[in-house]
Amino acid sequence: MDYIVSARKYRPMTFSSVVGQTALTTTLKNAVKSGKLAHAFLFCGPRGVGKTTCARIFAKTINCTNVTADGEACNECESCQAFNEQRSLNIFELDAASNNSVDNIKTLMEQTRIPPQIGRYKVFIIDEVHMLSAAAFNAFLKTLEEPPSYVIFILATTEKHKILPTIISRCQIYDFERMDVPHTVEHLKMVAGKEGITYEEEALALIAEKADGGMRDALSIFDQCVSFCGGNLTYEKVVANLNVLRSDNYFKLVELSLANKVADVMVLLNSIISSGFDGGQLINGLASHIRNVLMAKDPATLPLLEMSDRQREKYAEQAKQCPQKFLYQALRFCNECDINYRASSNKRLLVELTLIEIAQATQEDDVSSGRQRRKSLKNLFRKLAASGQQQAASQVAATGRQAERHQQTASATTAAPQPSVRQSATPQPPVRQPEATTGTDNQPSASSTPTPLRPANAAIHTGRRLPLSFKDLQANKKKEGQGDEPEITNHGESNAFSEEDLQREWLSMCNRMMGVMPGLAARMKHITPHVTEYPNIELLVDNNQLLEQIEQIKGRIRKTMAVYLKNGNITFSLRLAEAEEIKPILSRREIFEKMSENNDAFEHLRKMLDLELV
Repeated sequence: MDYIVSARKYRPMTFSSVVGQTALTTTLKNAVKSGKLAHAFLFCGPRGVGKTTCARIFAKTINCTNVTADGEACNECESCQAFNEQRSLNIFELDAASNNSVDNIKTLMEQTRIPPQIGRYKVFIIDEVHMLSAAAFNAFLKTLEEPPSYVIFILATTEKHKILPTIISRCQIYDFERMDVPHTVEHLKMVAGKEGITYEEEALALIAEKADGGMRDALSIFDQCVSFCGGNLTYEKVVANLNVLRSDNYFKLVELSLANKVADVMVLLNSIISSGFDGGQLINGLASHIRNVLMAKDPATLPLLEMSDRQREKYAEQAKQCPQKFLYQALRFCNECDINYRASSNKRLLVELTLIEIAQATQEDDVSSGRQRRKSLKNLFRKLAASGQQQAASQVAATGRQAERHQQTASATTAAPQPSVRQSATPQPPVRQPEATTGTDNQPSASSTPTPLRPANAAIHTGRRLPLSFKDLQANKKKEGQGDEPEITNHGESNAFSEEDLQREWLSMCNRMMGVMPGLAARMKHITPHVTEYPNIELLVDNNQLLEQIEQIKGRIRKTMAVYLKNGNITFSLRLAEAEEIKPILSRREIFEKMSENNDAFEHLRKMLDLELV
């Protein structure tokens, strides 16, 4: 007698023998009993879950002349016997993967014109229907929508999204579910019992997990393992035959990581790789294992583990030993390793580093020392900046109060009183007295003239709004005219400034421009102004478009620089850079690397502080 594989030998012949699709089979049986049958059905779902099997059982049942009370075929009438012996003339199967042309569909349409000779319906089962061409689908539309009363179409597919919406709208849709591990194990037990094969339940559970929700795959793996084991399925033999990594390795890796035994983890990794397993396979398996441990921590999520009861107990036991924070960190490390694994040139080193991080995840002082140090430095700088900001603000406020008191005193002694700072219609900057003019009692003279006071780097440190900004200049654009140059009111000032002062104020101006002209401000940040013939400032621009844009606001730039550099004699000149003068724009990382090449102290400082370049 010829050998028949288990997937064919134990293929269900009735609705009640279908595994794991109770809701669908109940619906089909009720439709048969009530006689309310649609003209087209669409069975969709993963591979090996019973789509074609249910289509055949349904086709046999609707043509049965003696349907049972629960909606099953009798398997005794002529129609049922003809189907079981594969000689039925009322049931046609078409493989759309190899018959997907318009001519194949036209041939099928011609067969629909012939009524059934035995039975009530002519059933056409089209498997892998998503493989039909677009033209074949269009040729099929009219007949599918209004077939003869004796014709029923059953379409089966694993990829419903590839079917035209016009086809889907003409069918009743049945979505088949993946086979879970318990249902698969129970079916394998039945097959093993009928075949006289002894087994360990963990071995059958491993086969079910390997099948990944497909019953046909599970039966194929079962046959393969039976041939290897010689009729006695044990866990060890199934592991050796399927070349899967034992789950005990994952349990042991987690235990060693909790104990921070990095050396033992490395020894175990070496033995796993020496056994022929890939590092990426180990990381993926470990990630799944840690996910299962995380699910086992909560009784509500424990049923999500598709495995045997004994395995579920082992996961629940290890979950009690694992802190939740450790599991989250380990999952993140595994995910990062999986993302970078393909691109890595040294894959084993990447896996080793990942396992070291997991093994040190519970050592807060050791693992996160670098990250904690960086956080401490960031917090330190934030505190310093905040304290500096408060100190500068308090100084400005104190100076403002002093100026206000002086102005009130001065107004009391003059014939025509001047408005105080609080009475002014527009906010005035704080003032200070010149040190040269004082009275005998160290009080400022009433005839002294107050001069404007601006704290150094006020835009950077204090965060308060400065007297002049690009937003103000933009608001006065209509008032001054498009081509008019704003008037500079501080011609009398001629304070000396350096290249460093110029570049600092230029960067501050560009930062203030970001709210009004973000695109132009971003490009101007890459321009470094230089003093050619003091106090003339030259801007070297690398393209005509940017040159024209800066030319339009050249007057406003000059006025801004004159105010902040305290020099009303400043002039600006724009020039288009020559080819040899254009230098590449360096990122902050490239600037640091260039500085490190010239001075090793920068790199030494970075390593000493364990800083990262961002």
